[in-house]
Amino acid sequence: MHDAIHASLPELVQWLPWAIGYDRSVSQRFVRESASAWNDARAFDFAIRFPEEPDLHVGNVSVWPTSAPNRTGEIGYWVRTDLTREGIGTEVTARAMQVGFDELDYHKIILRIAAGNEASDRIAKILGFNYDGLLRDEVKVGDAWLDHSDWSVLETEWPAIKTGLTSDGILAEK
Repeated sequence: MHDAIHASLPELVQWLPWAIGYDRSVSQRFVRESASAWNDARAFDFAIRFPEEPDLHVGNVSVWPTSAPNRTGEIGYWVRTDLTREGIGTEVTARAMQVGFDELDYHKIILRIAAGNEASDRIAKILGFNYDGLLRDEVKVGDAWLDHSDWSVLETEWPAIKTGLTSDGILAEK
C-alpha cells in the first residue's frame, strides 16, 4: 500500500487530507485502524488487488455507516495513478454499493467528491448516483478548504441500477 500511495501522491494530495505529509506510518496506522473498525462495524475497508498480481496494491475502497438510524452509508475510494482510467474505480465502487445495499441493508449510499475531481464525478454518473448538490468548504486539504459534490443512490433505485451494472459487465452476477 505504501508504494501505491507514494507513487500517487501528486494526485492524492489534491483531494485527500491524509495524503498531506504522508509517510509509511500513515499506512501502518490505517491498516491497524481498519481492522479495529471492521470488528466494530464502523467501517469496511477493502484493498484492491488483481488476482494475477496479488502483491500489487491497486488502491482501496471503503464503505461505512454515517447514520445507523437512517441506514445511510458512504463510500470512499482511491486508485493508484498509473492504473486510473481503466474502470477499476467504477468496478470497485459498484461492488461497494452491492455490499452496502445487499449486505449492510443501507437505505441510502452517498459519495462526497472534491469539486474538480472530474474522474470521480464520472464514476458517480456511470453508477447512477444522483447529484444532490454542493457542500461548501466541506474538507480542509492542506491550507485549502475544498467544496464537495454530494451524490446519492436510494435502496429503491438500487435494483434497476444493479441490473444495468450487471448487464454492462461492471458487476459480476452472483
